[in-house]
Amino acid sequence: MKNILITGGSGLVGSALTALLQQKGYRVTHLGRKENLSGLIKTYRWDYKTGEIDVKAFDGVEVIINLAGASVAGGRWTSAYKQEIYNSRVISTRLLYETIKNHQLPVKKIISASATGYYGDSLQLVDENTPSSNDFLSKVCADWESEAKKIESLGIPLTILRIGIVLSAKGGFVPEMAKPIKMGFGTVLGSGKQQISWIHINDLCGIVLKAITDDGFTGPYNCVTPNPTTNAQATKLFAKLLRKPLWLPNAPAFALKIILGGMSYELLVNHNVSAKKLIGAGYEFIYTDFETALREALTNS
Repeated sequence: MKNILITGGSGLVGSALTALLQQKGYRVTHLGRKENLSGLIKTYRWDYKTGEIDVKAFDGVEVIINLAGASVAGGRWTSAYKQEIYNSRVISTRLLYETIKNHQLPVKKIISASATGYYGDSLQLVDENTPSSNDFLSKVCADWESEAKKIESLGIPLTILRIGIVLSAKGGFVPEMAKPIKMGFGTVLGSGKQQISWIHINDLCGIVLKAITDDGFTGPYNCVTPNPTTNAQATKLFAKLLRKPLWLPNAPAFALKIILGGMSYELLVNHNVSAKKLIGAGYEFIYTDFETALREALTNS
């Protein structure tokens, strides 16, 4: 039985992953902002802002899954919140690396999250060899990955997961898209042609499980299905499955920029991301059809 430590374990992905790993017989603990050693999942405290970390969290740990990071949809992108998005990923990963190095912790593998935002806005299909772009989220992802790659210098195998839009009943894209449509105010954003590379939460957890069990599964991998959708297709499908009309005109890009500020960029860019490397590594998807995946998520929401 492997002992696994998850940073960001209480988040959307971390919660689903914890449940799966426990079901598979793994011992799972978390690193979080609040210590809780009496709950079902032991949580040890760390704080990237102060450099505080409880080294006891690493006792017996063989695999670390690094998912920590403030939500990019957690609020308007003020200068302060953009700094939090950046620091909560980059500085926390640096703290993880320094702790492993300074205490010579015998960790056998690190799995570290990133995002398809690494590639920026691209209509052309991008893969793991495509360089990062130069917008805000691209820089966040590139610096995040750079900090994680320092771990390789310690002789520890590293897998980086560039995660697309996650479909889950528990939070994120699905409930946020469904909310205005359920209220009768759903609308296509911008032109609606922008590409969305997505993955179902069950597949994302399956990919992490493969990274844990497959010694050859290292380096960066795009965690997306081979079948992207568009904003217009997704919005219309939400309306169809929720049995709600779409009567409003498309929300113009300039209005989104006024209302949401910098965060509007992520709603208007194209993420056309290849899953070829993941498929070549032998991962078999549970969900490759957007309607089937979305139907499952909405049914369980």
